[in-house]
Amino acid sequence: MEYKLIGMEHCDQVLEHLRRFFFADEPLNKAAGLCQNGSSCTALEDHCVEAIKDRMSLMAVDVKVDGCCKIAGVVLNGILRPGDTAKSRQKLDGSIDADFRKIFELLHGHSLKHNLFEHFDVVRMFDVRILSVDSGYRGQGIANELVKQSLAVAKDNGFRVMKADATGIFSQKIFRSHGFEVFSEEPYDKYTDKNGKVILPVEAPHIKMQQLYKRICGEDEDVKKQPH
Repeated sequence: MEYKLIGMEHCDQVLEHLRRFFFADEPLNKAAGLCQNGSSCTALEDHCVEAIKDRMSLMAVDVKVDGCCKIAGVVLNGILRPGDTAKSRQKLDGSIDADFRKIFELLHGHSLKHNLFEHFDVVRMFDVRILSVDSGYRGQGIANELVKQSLAVAKDNGFRVMKADATGIFSQKIFRSHGFEVFSEEPYDKYTDKNGKVILPVEAPHIKMQQLYKRICGEDEDVKKQPH
């Protein structure tokens, strides 16, 4: 298995992988009925492409399949700066995809309530956004290696803090095994409308989302300038 940075030239392959192995099965997407296995979701794919543009994402590639390269797993990482989440939350108002809005109103709303930038006093964070492995390759440690190599990319690029909004119990376990800690969390049964109805009826064993973080060694450029 080879692990490589994802470039814009890999977008189509990566999106096809996500359509088959992530979009329909991710706990919040599944609860919202966002899309069927193999089908596309324009808003979600745009979200993925935005991460790929930052050139911090990685893919696991099996080079032994039929003499060509097959994507076995991907981790989409982006650069998050103060104000980015607020801008993304505002953009949701213009989205015509009601199911997509339900999901990201939860994610963005939670991040805005629990501000990691202020807590760690940094001007950017390495944001782990999507972790996905081909069903035929699961159980081989690929997700763990993708997170491990993401840590190396974050270090190489001088980040001091990594962040992940983990929506399922399995990704939460993987992140914690790599030293991530829980900064905040939100039970899905507390995310309700004005009538008290649960907005996203997520299936067990996934009962809550967690905002996780990991401190890493970075360069001085990542720290806010202190007044003299």
